Amino acid sequence: MLNKGLSEEDLFSFFAQKKEEDLDYNYILGSMCTPPHPVGVRAHGMFMETNLGDPGLFPGTASLEQLLIQRLGTLFHLPGAGGYATSGGTESNIQALRCAKEQRKQVSRPNVVVPESAHFSFKKACDILCLEMRAVPLDNTLKMDAEKAAEIIDKNTVCLVGIAGTTEYGLVDPIADLAEIASDQDLFLHVDAAFGGMVIPFLDRSIPFDFSLPAVTSIAVDPHKMGMSTIPCGCLLTRDPDMLNILDIDTPYLSVRKEFTLSGTRPGAPVAAALAVLDYLGAEGLRAVVSGCMKNTRRLIDGMETFGIQRAVTPDVNVATFICNDVPGRWKVSWTRRGHLRIVCMPHVHRDRIEAFLKDIGEMYA
Repeated sequence: MLNKGLSEEDLFSFFAQKKEEDLDYNYILGSMCTPPHPVGVRAHGMFMETNLGDPGLFPGTASLEQLLIQRLGTLFHLPGAGGYATSGGTESNIQALRCAKEQRKQVSRPNVVVPESAHFSFKKACDILCLEMRAVPLDNTLKMDAEKAAEIIDKNTVCLVGIAGTTEYGLVDPIADLAEIASDQDLFLHVDAAFGGMVIPFLDRSIPFDFSLPAVTSIAVDPHKMGMSTIPCGCLLTRDPDMLNILDIDTPYLSVRKEFTLSGTRPGAPVAAALAVLDYLGAEGLRAVVSGCMKNTRRLIDGMETFGIQRAVTPDVNVATFICNDVPGRWKVSWTRRGHLRIVCMPHVHRDRIEAFLKDIGEMYA
């Protein structure tokens, strides 16, 4: 710690310098985050000091959290869904597996069945919760093989997981098939829709993944991704509004006597931001955002294939992958575990960014 504080001018001059060292979003093509919507930023600023970890002190902010869960529950065909705002998909997935394990306390050696494409947060969750993680191979479309999932499930399985919008390839697992398996086996079915949850409902074609399938138990979704909220804001939604109470612990010195959340202190600002964006844009506005992202995804795929760079798969959401070895250095992309180029057409990846990238690719591969 400095012995004597800095002047405000010196302090923010230093911060400005550090901010300039961050990468320019204009050239970030591999991230599932995006600059927040201005109304989200404004709402975030209004609730900076709020702490949802002690909701009795901030009842207005707590009511915004419930409105956010209600909005998302309605989007996912269950207006009365339970849930709360998390720090993101990792926390949501950990909490879902905690619930699944608690519901099957009698199982001495519990396991969880996930696709090979599952987000790395499931490895963290299983390590923390002492769960065996059983990875199901993918089919030739790089989606979870439901038949093989059924074969891996046994009497010690406490949860079956499907992904709606895989992180690497933008694919939706056969959630309807997994729901049938979960129903037959009386299994907890968790859907990780951290990315796809704010995309799939606004696509031109219907892809079943949510509470419209009776066997879906819980859903993870991240408003700070395609919902354009400020970071961090994820949500865990549950079919049974009281399900999370199974995780309650005593909190005797707070304004509430019990809490089921994983984090203690929880910021209210990004929750307000998420709700602000949802209510400002509405379904029509979000549909327009998703439509634009999908158009850019198709344009990118078409343009790359013009240069002989083939897609790895045809995505369900706005993630494009290619059989490609290199890209021009100024572009910040990512690569899948299988070695495919991965580009996420987020809202900040406008059509002019796609065209600029394709121009550079054309010059590289000409």
